[in-house]
Amino acid sequence: MKYLISEPTEQRIQEMAACDRPRERMLERGAEALSDQELLAILIGSGNKERSVNAIAKDLLELLDKKAVVSNDELMNIPGLGTAKATLIGSALELGRRRLPPKRRQISTPSEIYPLIQHYASRMQEHFLSICLNGAHEVLSVNVCSVGLVNRTLVHPREVFTEAVRQRATAIVVAHNHPSGNLQPSMEDKDVTRRLRQAGDILGIKILDHLIFGEEGYLSMLEGSLF
Repeated sequence: MKYLISEPTEQRIQEMAACDRPRERMLERGAEALSDQELLAILIGSGNKERSVNAIAKDLLELLDKKAVVSNDELMNIPGLGTAKATLIGSALELGRRRLPPKRRQISTPSEIYPLIQHYASRMQEHFLSICLNGAHEVLSVNVCSVGLVNRTLVHPREVFTEAVRQRATAIVVAHNHPSGNLQPSMEDKDVTRRLRQAGDILGIKILDHLIFGEEGYLSMLEGSLF
């Protein structure tokens, strides 16, 4: 399925209405109401003459989607991020990792997966994710396997199962966002699910479900008897 959604222009913070600015929205509605890009924009603080803070935050988000751990050099390679901002962001990311609760979350229903991935729903591109589980169905990690164009995501079993094999997961749940908001699976979605289940059978890592999600909710292919 192709989605005719154009990439929005990056607006400068000062050009936004006061009620739409990230800091004001955070004060009014709380941090959980902000997108990942807006949270990063608050950390970055400001842009420069060449680039808006939103443009810098967008590039940073794309980097973090590709790599769970980034170096200071990788951060400073983003135009508009200097040493001070790069070290601030690196410190925030490391502090967030250290403050994660030590007890792993146990998953028994698709509704317990959705809160872990909901923040990807607002992305303009499809993000294909794998949620790795151990034998007790505790979450080991949430991983971005591929980022596609707005109209499709190219998924290969190699990317989907890499972290599962490395972490010795016994099962995974796969998921991807539909930028259109339409949660019905396409024929391509069904074909990808079938191929991944076959690959999982060979590897001994079971695919438990495939969630298609948006900002308003999700569809479980298992619950919908589409699995």
